[in-house]
Amino acid sequence: MEGNFRKEGRYSYFEAGEGTPIVVLHGLMGGLSNFSGVANYFSSKGYKVIIPELPLYTQNILKTNVKAFAKYVKDFINFKGFDRVILLGNSLGGHIALYHAKVYPEKVAGLVITGSSGLYESAMGDSYPKRGDYDYIKKKAEAVFYDPKVASKEIVDEVFSVVNDRIKVIKTLTIAKSAIRHNMGKDLPKMHIKTCIIWGKNDQVTPPEVAEEFHKLMPNSSLYWIDKCGHAAMMEHPDEFNRLLHEWLKEVHL
Repeated sequence: MEGNFRKEGRYSYFEAGEGTPIVVLHGLMGGLSNFSGVANYFSSKGYKVIIPELPLYTQNILKTNVKAFAKYVKDFINFKGFDRVILLGNSLGGHIALYHAKVYPEKVAGLVITGSSGLYESAMGDSYPKRGDYDYIKKKAEAVFYDPKVASKEIVDEVFSVVNDRIKVIKTLTIAKSAIRHNMGKDLPKMHIKTCIIWGKNDQVTPPEVAEEFHKLMPNSSLYWIDKCGHAAMMEHPDEFNRLLHEWLKEVHL
């Protein structure tokens, strides 16, 4: 990824480009490199792309939940001095973006969710392997994508290291429980924020009906599908993802 990794105070983040800020929130399998396609494209199109490392495993267990992560994002946005931002979240990151938009709507100009949790909660617990040998973890990681080859050795290694770290396993389960507690179903109809929903037609973690439900519940949302695509559209089909997102941004004047 072209751009800069920075560490300032308690924040580590990637930043590229100049213009309207797009703050990208990763999920549990959340290497920042998952978003390199998005970062490279939009940073050259009049947007500043910022990807903070979320403190999923580094905060006190009492701050290991969707609500605390949303506050962390708000503090980060203030720290960067941004007025309003476009929030883009995948998986757990989508849930954090939604919760943030509910609690701090004045900070959010637009919302983009892909493979987001927040409505359908096996998205968190069941799909994330608790333990197992390397081959089992590899199969689980591959199932996240339509094309198993997208699950690079780097991704599998990352998941394997998490499931073999007792503290991280406990925190992953804590996050999963928190996601169930913070179900957004009742809140979404009251959220009139401009929302772009981009979903893989073959997502097995958060199936297509979840996207339809988000679209139905969110009054100001647009839904776009990507064929032959699983849970991480921006990784599996970055060009198509960028095209759809850019089209939507122009349409809603963001």
